[in-house]
Amino acid sequence: MKIKLITLIPLVALFILTAGANVSAQEHDHQHGKSEPGKQVAREKDNHDGHEADKENGHDQEHADHDEGHDGEHDDHGAAGADDHGEEDGHGHGEEGEGSEVSLSGQQIKLAGIEVETANAAIMDYQLYAPGEVKANGYTSYLVSPRVDSVVLRRHVGLGAHVEKGQPLVTLFSETVAEAQASFRVASSEWQRIQKLGKKSVGDKRYISGQSAYDAALGRLQAYGLSKAAIASLAKSAQPLGEYTLSAISDGAILSDDFQQGQRVEPGESLMVVADEHTLWIEARLAPNTQLDLPVGTLAKVKVGDNYFTAKVTQEAHTIDLLTRTRIVRLEVANDNHLLHSGMFADVYFSLKSREPVVAVPETALMRSSDGDWVVFIEDEPKSFLMQEVVLGRSFNNVAGQWREIKGVAANSRIVTKGAFFIASQLAKGGFDPHNH
Repeated sequence: MKIKLITLIPLVALFILTAGANVSAQEHDHQHGKSEPGKQVAREKDNHDGHEADKENGHDQEHADHDEGHDGEHDDHGAAGADDHGEEDGHGHGEEGEGSEVSLSGQQIKLAGIEVETANAAIMDYQLYAPGEVKANGYTSYLVSPRVDSVVLRRHVGLGAHVEKGQPLVTLFSETVAEAQASFRVASSEWQRIQKLGKKSVGDKRYISGQSAYDAALGRLQAYGLSKAAIASLAKSAQPLGEYTLSAISDGAILSDDFQQGQRVEPGESLMVVADEHTLWIEARLAPNTQLDLPVGTLAKVKVGDNYFTAKVTQEAHTIDLLTRTRIVRLEVANDNHLLHSGMFADVYFSLKSREPVVAVPETALMRSSDGDWVVFIEDEPKSFLMQEVVLGRSFNNVAGQWREIKGVAANSRIVTKGAFFIASQLAKGGFDPHNH
């Protein structure tokens, strides 16, 4: 116990000495802190006053800036409102904005080739284009075909040949025809004998029977396609039975001959197509929604290659072609010089008139403004030209060129028809904008 007590005494003494030293140091520092209390307070007050002054000055500046900005916004708003109102006033179509008029000197007008014409409402002659094709005249062309089962023996003409009425085309052989020819010979001989004896000698019954047999045999040969000349020669000559010749029934040209000698053909099978090419058809194809009044006799210009022809409307289809989805207008054209042939392509121009008077100008008179509107230039005063917006209507194509219907100009206005581009360029140099954008 004594040993523990002796050990604790030095430790307690050391703790007391250390605590006393710390207290002395704090008192020394406190005395030094009190040595200049006025200066410390003054510095703190100065810092505080400066900070407050800065805050007040900044706050006043913010108020001033805010007031100026607010006034500026009001001014800008007023200016913007004025601009907006000005834009609305200048955006009216058909009204000339400031700077839409330009004056030129006489030399400029001459060098630019400017021409002015009075635009009056009038009935317009115009042409409507349609693609077409030359066709054989279906009313004067025909098929050459056998009427019974036959075999081709000989051909007498070839493709493209021009034939005359009655000219032999092809010789055929048929067993059916041979039987008919034999029956005709018998009936013809019997009928000739009865005619020599007379009706009184043979009696009415035999006379009528002989005549009926002859007429039936003759009609059968005619039905098989034999000509009257061939039938007449059959009764007088001993030509081989079964052979018969098909001849041209009118003048024309051979458009096709798709067969060979020795070929067996059935009734109605086409051997040749013969067409009278003195008059041909032009089939013009129009869009199904094209509204045209094309009475029979309406004239049209037809261009085939480098040649021009005059055709007239003969028919107008009331149905739409299922393959091309077009409406067909058929015209008839004379082909005296045989320059046209079936299958050739053609350009058809219908000559028409507008139903009511319209104001139209050449397309050279039309210009685009900076905002994309169509405009023309009107001679407001001598050598002074005013730009006028217009609305486009129908297009007219005639011998004078391409014309366009316009709306939005006063009657009898003097419109620039040539040189409008030069006037537009002069306006563009000044930065003209018709809508004051």
